[in-house]
Amino acid sequence: MESLESILGHPFRQLRLLTEALTHASVSYEAQRSGLDNQRLEFLGDAVLQLALSHELFARLSESDEGQLTKARAHLVSTKSLARLAREIGLGRHLIMGRGEEASGGRERDSTLADALEAIIGAIYLDAGLDAATQFVLRVLGDELDGLGHGILESNPKGELQERLQAINSEAPAYCIIGQSGPDHAKSFEASVTWGGRELGRGAGKSKKEAEVQAACAALANPAFETVISAIS
Repeated sequence: MESLESILGHPFRQLRLLTEALTHASVSYEAQRSGLDNQRLEFLGDAVLQLALSHELFARLSESDEGQLTKARAHLVSTKSLARLAREIGLGRHLIMGRGEEASGGRERDSTLADALEAIIGAIYLDAGLDAATQFVLRVLGDELDGLGHGILESNPKGELQERLQAINSEAPAYCIIGQSGPDHAKSFEASVTWGGRELGRGAGKSKKEAEVQAACAALANPAFETVISAIS
């Protein structure tokens, strides 16, 4: 628990809340008795997440209308987005679940990871209040939020690239930060995107997220894109 608390950046005063947030419903199901699981905390955490992001997006995207704000928030709280963030902090290995659920790949299931992350947000809210929960949300989604001001949501290059590649086979494109420069307050990042062991494009940006998006754009704009993926597949 201490290692996870360190990753989360929140030392729990009520450790039982963290345990509850990590407990999958399969534990009670396999034991055939009712008990604590993370479903109630997930319900609460979802509401806290929506509020924290709504407030942040309202402040950041001052020229965006209701529809654009809703689209931005939906992108940030999608199951795939939350599951990816959960993987980045290694949440899966800390989950408490039944043997059957674990054997069926539960630790890597998008819905399980996304629900657990929302449950943790709910647990932090109960443990330390809205400010602490909001700080956690903004810290975990920092790169995603930083990219919004650069028009990422007008289109979805990373999503489009993934859909086109996974229509060929199930392998997802891999992004890697290959360089960074500049002072701490004005860093620039360079990212590459690869698939099937071959680099498809590179991009640069003021955040890691933006650099990855630009790499996806470069891949899609490459005149030889179709030839390259046909050769790989």
